[in-house]
Amino acid sequence: MIDLVSVIMPSYNSEFFLKESIESVVNQTHSNWEMIIVDDCSKDKSVDIVKEFIKKDSRIQLIVNSVNEGAAVSRNKAIKQAKGDYVAFLDSDDLWLETKLSDQLDFMVNNNYSFTYTYYDQIDELNLFLKSVNKMPIKVNYLDTIKHNKIGCLTVIFKKDAFNDYFMPQIRKRQDFGLWLKLLKQSEYAYCLPKTLAKYRIRENSISRNKLSLIKFHWELYRNIENHSIVKSIYYISYLILSKLYEKLQ
Repeated sequence: MIDLVSVIMPSYNSEFFLKESIESVVNQTHSNWEMIIVDDCSKDKSVDIVKEFIKKDSRIQLIVNSVNEGAAVSRNKAIKQAKGDYVAFLDSDDLWLETKLSDQLDFMVNNNYSFTYTYYDQIDELNLFLKSVNKMPIKVNYLDTIKHNKIGCLTVIFKKDAFNDYFMPQIRKRQDFGLWLKLLKQSEYAYCLPKTLAKYRIRENSISRNKLSLIKFHWELYRNIENHSIVKSIYYISYLILSKLYEKLQ
């Protein structure tokens, strides 16, 4: 039996992009998947869009939060319900190329890897190409990642039974980064498949575009989740800022 993949998708007010994101999963060449979509009290037509897909495809499931709880809680609800051998992540405005699952699963099975990521492209709200994100190391460990996370959430697949704890920390942003650190405490490396298999959408009003707020979320992760000292946390944030500046100069 081909391994089942659980695709985790949080959704909030994504009606303009949600249909295309879901279709990018439906069109996968690897067909043994389930998609668990958690709607976080959307005020638009997101829930109706998902329900239309469910009528046609029983592999798609919907959870609707009673109150807005954020991406970490939403993703963890889906992970808790996941029945797959593997877990993958896709946000409701991002896209996968059609061989994403098949290529990455082959890579994992053939090499006995439990935690992998890939290259991806950045696109804008009109699906126009912005840049390729492909300058990544072939493998990363905990120390590599805490200093400068290069793992894109939409590219990750991990093998569930290789880990004891695979739930995201309860922070408002950078919870995916927190999960990678958690997994890397249980597995020595995450491995990169050097192939572009996903498209990450840059949105003008996204919280991830507010660089100052991201520093605050990184601080919360280093101090409250990873329990590092003030000195170490300052060092990691300084390293991150300098790394980002260096990337912009390249």
